[in-house]
Amino acid sequence: MEVLKENEEEEQREEEELKALKISDKQHDVERKLSVDQACTPNDVPDFDWSSIDTSQLPSSYKTNSPKEKKLLCIADNFLQQYAHLCPDREPLLLHPINECGVEKFVSTTVRPTLLPYTELFHWEGCASFVSDYLTMEPLKSPIAPPSSLYSPTTILKYQRGNCFDFSVLLCSMLIGAGYDAYCVNGYATHNLCTMDETLEVCPLLRKPQKETEKPKRDPLHGLRVHAWVLVLSGKREVPETFFINPFTGNSHSTTDEQFLGIESVWNHRNYWVNMQDCWNGCKDLIFDLGDSIRWEFMLLETDKPHLLFLDVKEEEELFDRDMDNAEKEEDRRFDMPPSWVAPIQISPREFETRTPQGRKVILYKKAKLEKWAPYLNRNGLVQRLTVYADSHYTKVVEVREWFKNREDKLEMREVNKQTQLTTEHFHPGHLLGLKAHIYTSMEPETERTMEFYNEARVDGLQKRVENANEMTEYFVGRDDFLYFRHVEFGKRVKKIHIAGTRTDINPRPIVQIKECFHRNVEKPADEDVAERVFLTTEERINLTYHLNDKYITASKKNFLKGAESDRKGNEIIMTPEMCTTYQAGSSETDKKQLHLYKLLQKLTEEEKQLKHEVWESAAEVLEILKTREDEAADIKLTVSIYDKERNEERRQEYEAMDNLMEDDLLGQEGQDLDYLAPFLIQTGNIEKMSKGQALCIKDNCLTDFKHRLTHKANIIQAHLQKEVEELQKKDQWYQENQNELSTEDEADFLAYCSETMFRIRVLALRLKREKQMAPQKYLALEEKLRKDPRLNMYLSHP
Repeated sequence: MEVLKENEEEEQREEEELKALKISDKQHDVERKLSVDQACTPNDVPDFDWSSIDTSQLPSSYKTNSPKEKKLLCIADNFLQQYAHLCPDREPLLLHPINECGVEKFVSTTVRPTLLPYTELFHWEGCASFVSDYLTMEPLKSPIAPPSSLYSPTTILKYQRGNCFDFSVLLCSMLIGAGYDAYCVNGYATHNLCTMDETLEVCPLLRKPQKETEKPKRDPLHGLRVHAWVLVLSGKREVPETFFINPFTGNSHSTTDEQFLGIESVWNHRNYWVNMQDCWNGCKDLIFDLGDSIRWEFMLLETDKPHLLFLDVKEEEELFDRDMDNAEKEEDRRFDMPPSWVAPIQISPREFETRTPQGRKVILYKKAKLEKWAPYLNRNGLVQRLTVYADSHYTKVVEVREWFKNREDKLEMREVNKQTQLTTEHFHPGHLLGLKAHIYTSMEPETERTMEFYNEARVDGLQKRVENANEMTEYFVGRDDFLYFRHVEFGKRVKKIHIAGTRTDINPRPIVQIKECFHRNVEKPADEDVAERVFLTTEERINLTYHLNDKYITASKKNFLKGAESDRKGNEIIMTPEMCTTYQAGSSETDKKQLHLYKLLQKLTEEEKQLKHEVWESAAEVLEILKTREDEAADIKLTVSIYDKERNEERRQEYEAMDNLMEDDLLGQEGQDLDYLAPFLIQTGNIEKMSKGQALCIKDNCLTDFKHRLTHKANIIQAHLQKEVEELQKKDQWYQENQNELSTEDEADFLAYCSETMFRIRVLALRLKREKQMAPQKYLALEEKLRKDPRLNMYLSHP
C-alpha cells in the first residue's frame, strides 16, 4: 500500500510539473527562465563568448541585407502573422534569427550548398562523420525554444563549435552540395538526443551490443526539448528510404525512431515548410511528401517543388477552388529565394585531416569510452581508442582497442584484453615480414602465440603459424607440393653452458615429431599420393598415409622403421622386411619390392633432414619477427604521403637539419682530434707563400687519402664477412659428411653454431651496406669542409 501511495504521489507531482510546463502567453517567460537553469552543459565543454568574436573582416553580405533579402523578410513576417492567426496553439516559427553581425537573415539563405574536394565527403556518411567530429557541441540556451541567433557555417567552422541548429545547417549545406535532397529540421527530441548523452547507448564499434537497454529517467521536459537535425528524402543519390541524421553523432535514424518527438518546420536553400500533421505519436506517422500542401504548408511557391503523384477528381477540384480563392495571397509568395549570404565554405587539407577540436575528442557510451585523435597528433600514429569497462563509472577496464594510421610498421589495430592480457595486432599489407596479425600474451620467445601472414607475399605460402613452448603448427596456401598443414612437437631442451658474448635464444628445441598433411594431387593415383606423413624422430620411425580412393573405405599406409644406413665399419646395411610395414587398400599384396621401399626410405630420410632445417628456420623466423617488432615499437616512425605538401616540406626541413648534424657527426671525432690538412700542409713548407696550384694539390691529396681510408675500412668489413661465410660453409660441409653419426646434442650444437654465425653475418652485411651508403656522404662532407677551410680558401678563391 505504501508503494502504491508513493507511486500515486510521484505521478501527481509529474502531472503538476507537466501542467506547469504547458506553453501559454502568461507562463512562457517563466518557463524559459526555468529551462535556462535546467540546461545541461557538458562538463568538458568550456564556455565560449560568442559576443567577442571578430566580425570586422566578414564580407558585406554578413552585415547588410540586399533589397531582395529585405523583401523576403517582409514575406516571412506576413507568413508568420497568418500562421499565428490560423495556429494560435503552435510555437513561433524560426524564420529569421540574427547572424553573427546582428543582422536578421532568413534561415534558408543561411544554407550554403557546397561540394568539398574530399572523396570522403561525397557521401552522407562521410559528411555526417566529419561534422560530428569537427565541431564541439554547445547546448541551446533554452532547451524548450529555438535559438535567437543562427550563425553562418563559415563562422561555425572557424571556431569549431555550435548548437544543434549550427550543426544541422552546416551538414545540410554539405549534403545538398553532394547531391542529396536534404533539409534542416526544427523539432523536438528526447533529453539524451538533445544533450548528446550517449551513456545509455552501446558503442557502435562493439561487435556484440547488448540486447537489453536501460530506460532513461523520466524527463519533466519530455516532448518540449527543442532539437535540430537533418532530413534526407529518398530519390536523389539512390537513397532508397527517407531517414534522419543526428548531427551531434553523425548517426542515421529511421523516421519512426522514438527519440524524435515532433517537427515544427523544415527548410533548405530554396524554401521553408511548416508541418501541419499531428505529432501526438512522435514522427512515426508523419508523411514526408513536401508537395502535399495539406500536410506541409510552404512559404514560397516553387516551380520545381515536389507534387503528389495521384489525385482523384474531387481532390483536384478542391485544390483548384482553394488556389483560386488564394490567388492574390499566393501572388505575393511567387518569389524566388535569394542566393545565400554566406561566403563559400572552405576546409583546408590540414583542417580536414585534424577533424576534431584541438585534435582530440572523447565520447562516452554505455560502459565504454571512445577517443579520437587527428592523424600525426600522436607520435605512435594512434587515431582512435575504444576502452570497454565493466562498470558504469568507467573505472574497471576490460578491453582496449586502438587504431593507428600512417605507421611505417603497417600496424593498423591493436586489441588488448585486460583480463587475460591477450594482445591481438593487425597489420596492413606491406609489412617487411609479410605479417598480417599477431596474437600473443607475452613477447618472450616460445610462449603461446599466433602469427598470421599475407601468404601471397611469401614464397612458402605460409598463412598462419601457431606456437607454444612444446608445439608449433603451420598452415599453408597455394603450394606446388600441395602441403597445407605442418605440426611439430618439441622435447625438452638440452642444458648447455652459456658462452659469454653469445645469444641465449639460439639453442634450438629438440624435435620429437613432425606431421605434415597434403591436399589431393589428381595427377597421381590415390594410393601413391601421400595425404599425411609423420616423422617420429625420437623413435626413428616414418609413417605414411595415402589419400583415400573413391572405391575404398580405408587408405593405403606404409610405416618405416629407420635403421642406421651403415655400421661402424662403414658397411652398407641391407634393408629387411621388418623395417617396413605396408598396407595396400583393395589388394592382397602385402609387400612391394625391397629396392623400391629402400629408395623410398632413403628419399624420406633426406626429406626429414631438410624438414628439420625448415622447422629450425621457422623457429628462427619467429625470433626474428619478435626482435623486429621490439625494434619497431621502440622506434616508431610515421610515413608521409607524397601528396602531403605541407608535411613533406616539414620533413624536408627535418632532413636538412639531420644532414647538417650528420655532416658534423661524419667528420665528428676525426675532425676534433685530427686535422686532415696538417700532414699535407707540413709537406708544403711555407704556407704563407703557397700558390693556387699547391692549394689544389693539397686538397686533392687530402681527399684521395680520405677515400683510401674509407675503402680500406670497407675492405676490412668485407674480409670479416667473407671469413664468416667460409667458416659457415665448412661447418655445413662437415655436417653433411657426418650427420648420420651425430647425436641429438651434436646436432643441437651445430644448429646453435649456425644460428650464431648467421647472426654475425647479418650484422656484418648490415655494417658493410651502411658503410657503402655513407661513404659518398662522408666524402662530400669533407670536400665541403676543405672548401670552406680558411687555410685553403684564401688561395683557391684568387686567380
